[in-house]
Amino acid sequence: MMNRITRMVAMATVGLASLLTATAQKADGAATDYNDLPFEMRAVAEPKIPDYEVRLTDFGGVADGTTMNTEAFRKAIAALAQRGGGRLTVARGVWLTGPIELKSNTELHLEEGALVLFSPNRADYPLVDSYFEGVRMRRCMSPLTAVNAENIAITGTGVFNGNGQSWRPVKRGKMTDGQWKALCKGGALNKKGDVWYPTEQIRDIDADRDKYYQRAYSENTDEAWQELHDYLRPALLSFIGCKRVLLEDATFENSPAWNVHPLMCEDLTVRNVTIRNPWYSQNGDGLDIESCSNVVVTGCSFDVGDDAMCIKSGRDEEGRKRAMPTQNVVIRDCRVYHGHGGFVIGSEMSGGARNIMVDNCLFIGTDTGLRFKSTRGRGGTVEDIFIRNIGMADIPGDAITFDLYYGGKAPLEVAGKGGNQTAAPIPAVDETTPSFRNISVEGVTCNGAKRAIYMNGLPEMPIKDIKISRSTFKAQEGAILNYTDGLTLDGVKITAADGKAIKKYNNVTNLTVK
Repeated sequence: MMNRITRMVAMATVGLASLLTATAQKADGAATDYNDLPFEMRAVAEPKIPDYEVRLTDFGGVADGTTMNTEAFRKAIAALAQRGGGRLTVARGVWLTGPIELKSNTELHLEEGALVLFSPNRADYPLVDSYFEGVRMRRCMSPLTAVNAENIAITGTGVFNGNGQSWRPVKRGKMTDGQWKALCKGGALNKKGDVWYPTEQIRDIDADRDKYYQRAYSENTDEAWQELHDYLRPALLSFIGCKRVLLEDATFENSPAWNVHPLMCEDLTVRNVTIRNPWYSQNGDGLDIESCSNVVVTGCSFDVGDDAMCIKSGRDEEGRKRAMPTQNVVIRDCRVYHGHGGFVIGSEMSGGARNIMVDNCLFIGTDTGLRFKSTRGRGGTVEDIFIRNIGMADIPGDAITFDLYYGGKAPLEVAGKGGNQTAAPIPAVDETTPSFRNISVEGVTCNGAKRAIYMNGLPEMPIKDIKISRSTFKAQEGAILNYTDGLTLDGVKITAADGKAIKKYNNVTNLTVK
């Protein structure tokens, strides 16, 4: 087999100019081609908004950057709801506000030059029943919220800023000396002096968070949860159980936790949006699509502090009981700059994921390119995933990674630790065993990565039936394969600095190299 493997080594000269260029073109959601998909998927239904418009200034809105507009937004949306829906237009200016809740048949439209700046006062965000990292819990109300709404839209070229620095901790190692010095003029540090917090209260809760959570869950009283209030950072946008949702042209930035989080939604269109977070932002994910079906994401740009485009479906037992896979998803013509992963599935994937296409995307400087992650206890099946025409450059970690020993750390924090896991008893396969199978990756061009491919399956559940074809990798290291079954490498060229296309492999069965 080694003779066949060595034939994979080939020189590849790939410049950034040769990477995909189609992402520079403006995507047209109406032009989404469902005929070329390798699975059946109906066209995603977009919201139909009544032809009626009001302006925020009609309800007392003031764009001076200091006047609170929470009540103006509430009154405007209530007036639209009373008439059966319509568009709320926000003009150029800086609009300070608390949380905004969209109702059915409503469009929130930001004109060019409009900045909706969410209040840094955490008391403006009451605790509500919500979700975080795949489980139900109380959280502070998200700045942009909708629950069980139909026909809702956020459009226009304005900006939503979540004032995330008022919520997030920051690790010393993620900042320059100058940034850290400026940050430490306020807030509070932990005992070691390597984590900054916005307030002493948030620092103290974090230091003893297990005690606070135990009391909150055991007593489940408003008082117990309120002690945690400032620690329960919300997503910037949280849409739960909504149908026919459109996000178009707007910028979402500086979120307290995850940025855009549609959960249990159906018929979701995300078109030409920009999603930004500081690269040091804790839990600063870009777009987390969780337990959603019939989704199209086109022409979007990401520059974030955690995973950029991420597929989820609940965590552990709660996710399995929810039993709502993320399915029928098309992602096309997107760019990712900083992020822990360009396109990611997991680790909260206990409800499963299937029928997903990712096509014609660029990952430039992301920690990893394609990232699949889970761990024992999750359960869930990820299958029928199709990825093609991906350009990558300057990837500090893995171009492609499958890791079923995910421990909740960023890829660069665990890079270099790959290889065999410590010997331990092998558990029996049951509902808690995660499974990744039937995944096709075609047409990847990677100019620069630490490692080309990393596959780390479970002894009791290897990563199964993965096909990588027509792809070229230039990396410091080649591939490391652990516990894979049915891996096919067809037309794959790896140029590794050490000359080894496959650096290490263990417990690999049914490997095909063409």
